[in-house]
Amino acid sequence: MVHCTGGAQTKVLHFVNDNCKVVKDNMFPIPPLFKAIQEQSQTEWQEMYKVFNMGHRMEIYIAPEKAEKVIEISKSFNIDAQIIGRIEEGEKSLTIQSEYGTFVY
Repeated sequence: MVHCTGGAQTKVLHFVNDNCKVVKDNMFPIPPLFKAIQEQSQTEWQEMYKVFNMGHRMEIYIAPEKAEKVIEISKSFNIDAQIIGRIEEGEKSLTIQSEYGTFVY
């Protein structure tokens, strides 16, 4: 589990092995607050994902076959959940694919 508040989207890199490439390519829509911050500050989107959680507060990394059950449990408590990506074998990195571009950390 990674609590992205207080570490943003790149926080996961502190918790994965050196042979883990994290790919986030199905993220939730960005809340209006973060769009307003970006518009007013003119901060690059790549930096926004590095500094802010962008509406993603908690991530749980589990085996793919267990994901649907966890999502079901989450939704039973009225908490939205979805698969936002995956871990692939490769050099330790994070790739975020969003409507604002593809960013590699």
